Amino acid sequence: MTTDQPHNDRIGHGILYALGGVLTMSIMDTMVKWLGSGYPVSEIVLFRNLVGLLPLLAVLAWTGRFASLRSANPALQVLRGAFALGAAFMFFAALRSIPLAEAFALAFTSPLFITALSVPLLGEKVGLHRWSAVIFGFLGTLVILRPGAEAFNPAALLVIGAAFSYAMVMILTRRMARRNTTLSMMVWTAVISSCISGAVVPFEWVTPNGADFLLLVMTGLVGSAGMFMISQAYRYAPAAVVAPFDYTMLLWGTLFGWVLWRELPDAYVGAGAAMVVVGGLYIVHRETRRT
Repeated sequence: MTTDQPHNDRIGHGILYALGGVLTMSIMDTMVKWLGSGYPVSEIVLFRNLVGLLPLLAVLAWTGRFASLRSANPALQVLRGAFALGAAFMFFAALRSIPLAEAFALAFTSPLFITALSVPLLGEKVGLHRWSAVIFGFLGTLVILRPGAEAFNPAALLVIGAAFSYAMVMILTRRMARRNTTLSMMVWTAVISSCISGAVVPFEWVTPNGADFLLLVMTGLVGSAGMFMISQAYRYAPAAVVAPFDYTMLLWGTLFGWVLWRELPDAYVGAGAAMVVVGGLYIVHRETRRT
């Protein structure tokens, strides 16, 4: 019992970080949806990244690790930042017109894209079991989207595009991880996103009032806090333990959507989300066994 306790404590910490991180990121997305009706996406993205950059720079100053920003792969850093920016733009734009829970459910196609893209881009081998999970998950996406039906919302395709872009971010992260620190990749992404969105903002700028300005600032601080907690979760506990807690975002999306906008997912969204979640969890299970 004595030898197992530290390990169990670390896993417990990992679960708490995962739950806190998912809740925090859900709150950030809820604030983005709230702000989306009155402010351009470029302005929200700018605040999210520029304010979120400040804690990262504070960590660099505290640890004196500015030398770690010198990247061995500057071109890949820029490409990764561009995909991260694209994911944020598309997801934030989609939140304007689709329910939170539906957006979160579609965003969970990202692990499916990662598995599929790891074959041509990373040279990984994906067996029949994982391919079956990918196909099953994408069928769930079709159930949510209902292409051809009157309920189909074209904005949902933006979430699919965001999930694909985020998958590319993760693929590039895997490729760059050995020669670049996580902190340096986060700083590069925040700087690139701030520069590009900052170049667009002057043409769309809407001056925020006091309350909205506070919310815009909080998107950056809350987003950075959420990313830190999720990173800590994977540091303390195995992916197979942490990943299932990612899907608690669906519960928060449903709760926040109902409280603020009286949104409730219909049966199609519920069934499709269940298929996407099952596909994603099975991929995590197979990845863990393979490792």
